[in-house]
Amino acid sequence: MRRKVIAGNWKMNMLPNEAMKFIDELAPYVEDTEAEVILCVPYTDLFYSLLAAQKTKIKIGAQNMHYEEKGAYTGEVSAQMLKCINVEYVIIGHSERREYFGETDETVNKKIKAAFRTGLKPIVCVGETLEQKEEGKAEEVITNQTRLALEGLTNEQVEHTIIAYEPIWAIGTGKTATAEDANNSIKEIRQEIAKNYGQETASRVIIQYGGSVKAVNAKELFSMSDIDGALVGGASLNVEEFLKIINYNK
Repeated sequence: MRRKVIAGNWKMNMLPNEAMKFIDELAPYVEDTEAEVILCVPYTDLFYSLLAAQKTKIKIGAQNMHYEEKGAYTGEVSAQMLKCINVEYVIIGHSERREYFGETDETVNKKIKAAFRTGLKPIVCVGETLEQKEEGKAEEVITNQTRLALEGLTNEQVEHTIIAYEPIWAIGTGKTATAEDANNSIKEIRQEIAKNYGQETASRVIIQYGGSVKAVNAKELFSMSDIDGALVGGASLNVEEFLKIINYNK
């Protein structure tokens, strides 16, 4: 049975002292949770967050990385740089990276391969825009993104890839897909994986939902057959709200 994975994406928020305070407040309340809890924090928070999260159940992730090991890439951070300070997870291909920084399916694929070479666990984002949804292209978009992201990976690597389905029209807007619609989209992603890697591999891949996930909708979302947790944005910046999402079944 797949475990629930609940990851907070802090985006460009939280100074190091705020990050440490947040983790100190959150940690005591997640020790008995069944879900895996991850905080994906800004680069400047990584070291301090890792210190604060020591001896807790909270895992720390980054929000991006470059696919090259080193070189003349001003402003970038490599997978090795993250791994050497014991970062475990990294978000790859978030829609904001695609929209504002020119991320493509090709660079997403390169980053996933670089993450695996280094021992990082990728959280790979896919999702359609409102325009694509209204044109009836949502399934085509998310299955293509999934196929291209995973191209050239082994079955074992695919099984260790977390996919986050985030409909772009729902991110930070207060809108969210219905639990049933989100589940159906995630089933389509899983079917695409099965087509290329087999049903057994597809059944083991953790696929999260993201897009205005809050305490009020978490339980319904997580009750769906194929939704294996969430990539949480704004709600992960508030300890009380994030905790309610983590403890959705209590």
